[in-house]
Amino acid sequence: MPTTPRKARLLLKNAKAKCVSRVPFTIKLLYETTEYTQLLIHGMDTGSSKIGSAVTDCKNNVIYVSEIEIRNDITGKMKQRAKYRRNRRNRKTRYRKARWLNRKNSIRRDRFSPTMTSKIEAHLKEIKFVSSILPITCIIVETAAFDPHALKNPGVLKNKWLYQKGVNYGFANTKAYVLHRDNHTCQHCKGKSKDSRLHVHHIVFRSKNGSDDEQNLITLCKTCHGKLHDEVIILKGGKQKGQLNHATQMNTIRQQLLKRLNCYETFGFVTKEHRQLLNLPKEHYIDAAVISSQGNKFFFRTGLFLKKKCVSDGDYRQTKGIRSEQPITTGKISGFRKYDKIEYLGVEYFIKGRMSTGYSILMDIDGNKAILRPIPKFNMMNRISARKSWIIQAGIIPNIV
Repeated sequence: MPTTPRKARLLLKNAKAKCVSRVPFTIKLLYETTEYTQLLIHGMDTGSSKIGSAVTDCKNNVIYVSEIEIRNDITGKMKQRAKYRRNRRNRKTRYRKARWLNRKNSIRRDRFSPTMTSKIEAHLKEIKFVSSILPITCIIVETAAFDPHALKNPGVLKNKWLYQKGVNYGFANTKAYVLHRDNHTCQHCKGKSKDSRLHVHHIVFRSKNGSDDEQNLITLCKTCHGKLHDEVIILKGGKQKGQLNHATQMNTIRQQLLKRLNCYETFGFVTKEHRQLLNLPKEHYIDAAVISSQGNKFFFRTGLFLKKKCVSDGDYRQTKGIRSEQPITTGKISGFRKYDKIEYLGVEYFIKGRMSTGYSILMDIDGNKAILRPIPKFNMMNRISARKSWIIQAGIIPNIV
C-alpha cells in the first residue's frame, strides 16, 4: 500500500526497505508484515493514440496517475522497410522468381496487424505494471463502440435501409455510380469537346491525400482530363480522406480488453457527464481519475503524474545511404544507447542521437530537441535508466482540483 515520503525515508535509512524503482518511486519491505490491503480501483481511459490511467482508494484519493502515448508509426516504418527491401531485391536478385504467401505469420488465422498488436499490448502492459506495484481490487475500463458507416453518413441512423443498400447499390463499383450520377457527360465542358472517352477523376489528387469517396470523384472527358493535368484548367471542391482508422481500432481494442481482462466497462458519455459536473478540464489522466472515482469528487495525493511514451525495443536499421554503404551503430557508444534516460547538469533528458566522437543530442519525452551549448559529452552524463519499450518521465499536475 502507498505510504508517506517521510515513512519511506525512515524505512530506507533503517535498512528495513530497498528501492525497487525511481519512477514511480517504489520501495520493497525487507521484513514480514500483514497482508491487509485497502480497496483500490484502477480506472483506464482507453484510446488509439493516448491512454489515461489512475488509481483511487476507498476515500477517493488518487494515489497513481499516468498518461501513455501509443505508437502510431509502425505502419509507416513497415512500408519504408518494404520499399528498401523491394529495391534491394530488384537490384541484387532479379533472377529469383517472386514468392508470395510464404511466411507463416502472414497467413495465420485470427492474427492482428503489428499496429493493433502494439496498441492492445500497450493497454495490457499498463494494467500489468499498475498491478505489480499496487494491490488492485477492481479494474474499470472506459470503452467505445464506433459505427464507421454512421460516422461517414449520419443519415443511416434515421434510415436503416441505407445500411444494406448504400449509394453504390446496384452498380458494379464507385466508378460506375459516378458515371451514372453525372449522366455520362463531362462535367467541365458539358460535351462541347465532342470527346466520347470518359474518365473518372479525383478532384483532390490521391497524392495529396484525396479520398476515393464519390464526393471527390467527377466525370471528365479525356480532353478536359488532359488539360487539367497540364494545369490549363482548375477544379474546385473535392474531399480529403476521412480519419476513421482510429474508430475502427477502438472497436477491436474494446473487444480484446473485455475478453482478456476481468474488469467492468463504462462509456465515454458517462465519463464526460461526471467530468463536467466536477468542472474539470479534458485530459486523459483526469478522465481516468474520474473513471476510477466513479464520478465522485476526488483529491490528488500525489503532485506528479507519469508521462509515458511507447518506443521500439531497439534500432534495427543497420545502414543508411542510397546503396546502404554507411553503417549505423545500433549498439552502445561509450556505454549509452538511444532513448537511454540520463542526467545532465542536474536535468533529466533522453538520448535522441549519438556521435562516435563522444557527443550526444538530447531531447525531452515529447521528442523536442534540447538546445544546449556546448554539445553534451558522454563523460558529463549520468545514466539513470536503460532503454526499454517505453520511456517515462514525471510531470507536475496543475492545480485544477
